[in-house]
Amino acid sequence: MAFSLNNILPPRFRKDITVIPVLRLSGAIGSASPLRTGLSLAGLEKALAKAFSVARAPAVAIIVNSPGGAAVQSHLIHQRIRALATEKKKHVIVAVEDVAASGGYMIAVAGDEIIVDPSSIVGSIGVVSAGFGFEQLIRKIGVERRVHTAGNSKAMLDPFRPEKAEDVARLKAMQEDVHAMFIALVKGRRPQLAADPDLFSGAFWSGARAVELGLADRVGDLRSVLKERYGERLRVVDVPTERNTLRKRLGMSAAAEGVAAGLVREAAATVEERALWARYGL
Repeated sequence: MAFSLNNILPPRFRKDITVIPVLRLSGAIGSASPLRTGLSLAGLEKALAKAFSVARAPAVAIIVNSPGGAAVQSHLIHQRIRALATEKKKHVIVAVEDVAASGGYMIAVAGDEIIVDPSSIVGSIGVVSAGFGFEQLIRKIGVERRVHTAGNSKAMLDPFRPEKAEDVARLKAMQEDVHAMFIALVKGRRPQLAADPDLFSGAFWSGARAVELGLADRVGDLRSVLKERYGERLRVVDVPTERNTLRKRLGMSAAAEGVAAGLVREAAATVEERALWARYGL
């Protein structure tokens, strides 16, 4: 039996084994803290750089499971993935789990190909702003709202004051700008889109229907697709994110926040994130 150095080398050093780094992006998009998940470029920068720095890897796989969130962070993450893919000459494979909607889909289209489960939720290419109006409530309980500004629009859309038509018009104009950017980005990354009038309406679809519409490339699971493409001699390497490492180190302890006010902020943010997931029945 001929001796082979491959028999004693660790898998990461063996040239006969294909290494694929896998990065998991899960949660709402926006700022994160020790007690709340959140995807942001600052929190993902090191993990992205590490995933794309594996010299032997022909591709980087990214698992996306996000209902969306902050438009700016979604776009920044998308841009960083594309910049690294170009710089390092890596093929990017995105696998969608439960949902890649709104900002989650903006990140997903950074992939050169998108894999979905038949039941994944995909799309929601639109922009939303939601809130509550409390002016009637504070009037009933005898509270007077006092706001003093330098600038006529500084207190625009204050939830404790009556809504103004000009403020709503300004907000809608901003939303149209962001929506136009989102549409252009998707069209640029997905040239084979179907001619469906609802495609950019904010509607969302099952994974199987998303493939028919051109929003995704195929139905399948990541490991099977990787083996199909790169063979059975495959090593998948998970790349942890800074956010996940921090949460493990702190043990998800409420004491980590340190003050009661922090817990109140976290509770409000958790409700907001829960509402994002609930929109898609999750």
